[in-house]
Amino acid sequence: MALLFCLLLLPWLLKWFSHEEHKATWLWDASIIAEQMPEIVSFSKAQGVDTIFLQIQDEVPDETYRKFIAAARQAEIEVHALNGHADWAYTEKREEGLAFIEKVKAYNAASAKNERFEGVQLDVEPYQLKRWENEQDSVIAEWSENMKAWTQAGGDAGLYMSAAIPFWLDERESAESEGGGTLSRWVIDHFDAVAIMAYRDRGQQMYDLSKEELDEADELGKKVWVGAELADTHEGDHLTFFSKSITNMDEEMKKVFDLGASHSSFAGVAVHHYEAWYAKENGIPLARKSEEK
Repeated sequence: MALLFCLLLLPWLLKWFSHEEHKATWLWDASIIAEQMPEIVSFSKAQGVDTIFLQIQDEVPDETYRKFIAAARQAEIEVHALNGHADWAYTEKREEGLAFIEKVKAYNAASAKNERFEGVQLDVEPYQLKRWENEQDSVIAEWSENMKAWTQAGGDAGLYMSAAIPFWLDERESAESEGGGTLSRWVIDHFDAVAIMAYRDRGQQMYDLSKEELDEADELGKKVWVGAELADTHEGDHLTFFSKSITNMDEEMKKVFDLGASHSSFAGVAVHHYEAWYAKENGIPLARKSEEK
């Protein structure tokens, strides 16, 4: 009887002990990686981060990126090159995205294996543009063609390609799907992974906003990070953990991990962003947007 009980309990125990809480974070100000390299790496490691989306800035020399990535890799943290602008969705801006991918490819070719970017994340948000309101279908069509070109180029360069997307893309129709497929499914199908900006201050809501994409990625064999916002926003306190306690934030994130565990596509929680996270964990006050000059 005892043996039978153990056998019945084994799958649950295996799931329990194998459930790791993987995290990613966005780091927008690459200028800090030179002077704050040890702090960034140690903090990220302590918080369970295994992926950093690092925005690329021309004024930061390649040697600084090499040292940072090598230090991150030593701590078992991958670094992905981050870039993108809202107007990259337009056909005339396709080459800017391709040039960025080519830049990362060239950097990797000139760097040692432990100094290379593992992938590229594109943050292109065309719904911020004026054309989106009246020409949404045509913008989606242009954006889709650009994404096809970018993912092809990134794949050819051996880069893991991901995209930051809003949770409501599952409410839009793909420009190329005659069967009424969602835009989110189309994007997930073309990228290796997506990070969903499911910004809410409740874990259940974050999961609910991401569930359709998680289901789609389950079917497509792709990965999904569920995004959490820590910075201040004009759009409402319910979208961020900015004014919440660390304990509350951790509890709500734990709910996302528990709910996401049922999906093979669930990659973990992506925290927006490193600077806000570091400040919150270290008791450093951050100014609200209304207080910023």
